[in-house]
Amino acid sequence: MTHPNIVMVMADDMGYWAMGCAGNREVRTPVLDQLAREGMYFPDYFCTSPVCSPARASVLCGRMPSQHGVQDWISKGHINYEEVAPALRERHRDPEASWEYAWSRQQLEGDRAVRYLEGFRTYSEILAEHGYTCGLAGKWHLGDAAHPQHGFTYWQTMAMGGDNYYYPIVLKDGQFDMLRNTYITNYITEKSLDFLKECQKDKPFYLSIHYTAPHSPWERAQHPAEFYDLYEDCPFEDTPNVTPHKWGAPYSQEDRRNRLRGYYAAISAMDSDIGRLVECLKEKGLWEDTIFIFTADNGMNMGHHGIFGKGNGTFPLNLYDTAVKVPMIIAYPRGIQGGTVAKGLYSHYDLLPTIAGLMGEEVDPTLPGHSFQGIFQGQVPDGRDAVVVYDEYGPARMIRTMEYKYIHRYPYGENEFYDLKADPGEDVNLVDSQDPGIQETIAGLKSRMEEWFIQFSDPDVDGTRQPVYGDGQIGLVGKKGQGRKAFVER
Repeated sequence: MTHPNIVMVMADDMGYWAMGCAGNREVRTPVLDQLAREGMYFPDYFCTSPVCSPARASVLCGRMPSQHGVQDWISKGHINYEEVAPALRERHRDPEASWEYAWSRQQLEGDRAVRYLEGFRTYSEILAEHGYTCGLAGKWHLGDAAHPQHGFTYWQTMAMGGDNYYYPIVLKDGQFDMLRNTYITNYITEKSLDFLKECQKDKPFYLSIHYTAPHSPWERAQHPAEFYDLYEDCPFEDTPNVTPHKWGAPYSQEDRRNRLRGYYAAISAMDSDIGRLVECLKEKGLWEDTIFIFTADNGMNMGHHGIFGKGNGTFPLNLYDTAVKVPMIIAYPRGIQGGTVAKGLYSHYDLLPTIAGLMGEEVDPTLPGHSFQGIFQGQVPDGRDAVVVYDEYGPARMIRTMEYKYIHRYPYGENEFYDLKADPGEDVNLVDSQDPGIQETIAGLKSRMEEWFIQFSDPDVDGTRQPVYGDGQIGLVGKKGQGRKAFVER
């Protein structure tokens, strides 16, 4: 085989801290822990935005939100309403599904599918151009959920960006339909297994498996008892139990426990199904020739800093490490020595250059990321050790080194600076410190951050001073969003 197969599992709203291999003693993730032992574990891997749609867009096309124009989670444009209305009406009439997410006619009526990444070359298109069969199962959340695009030929998606774990509305045989008594994690796994079972050794394949776990809802009724009951007596001591954040919503101790129990249950159920995927690859003799990646779209605060939610769990939007740092494990028996820990800082920006490099393509200089393809030939990358990770969520921007983090909010809110060596939990904001050395460091970080955005951002879709509030995006921010259609309707 010229090129290895690639399988990428992406969790939804999973913090880097929510795995046994990351030091969490309470959450049960035996499969992920084994993959970390057999592959390479990245302790400092960052998303490009602490909310789903811009993060997923950036993973696919290797560009930051102020290059592709998706700055917030996409609230409309996933479907043509007429295509999903019969399934919605059926679900609303079903007493067993009475607790489902409320998709009101007011919210959806008149919706037309939109392709939010039209015109951007994605790594799935690169792989398809190099002879890969590309499949996707699970969450899309980038518009036009009904039709394959960006090099994918196998397309098993959900109607919206999120849904209940039971009775979700999914695409089946080209039509939207409501699943009955089917746990969405299991369904996504089954569709992934269907794809893998048809794969052959003589043609490379790429499979994206996009779980909705461990995104809310977290109620008992949403998750199988065998996983929910694992945490009946869990003290949840490995997650902070602190006063609610001044920018966030209040919560009770009962709320805290119930949310954590459902969150952990969703993770353990997903971990179990990832084991089924690995076993299938091994049974078909494909495991040795497959790069297996596990990551998440963004992080998640589950009581960390007194927040339940990701970047939009507060207003102003937060960029704590718990919101912007994500799990990353890569296993590849032919090229990666088991138990390797990647040092330095990495970002989802790096995935497309890495995959392009693996295909023998030159890295596009307009992309902000860097290739670490050498890991597939047994190299241990050093990562970035200087000013290397940049994150943005509309008008909030972050620059981070191994030692420091600076966050700047352009139209509102307070700025932040953390000395990460002295304060790894980001508890003490030193931005107003009178120490001249600290102020000099802040000035240097801010300058380098601004220079970086000048180099890579597109002024026409720059969200620096746009009203991105974390409550959903309908159109395009920036100049292109003024007075005309910004994205492509289908």
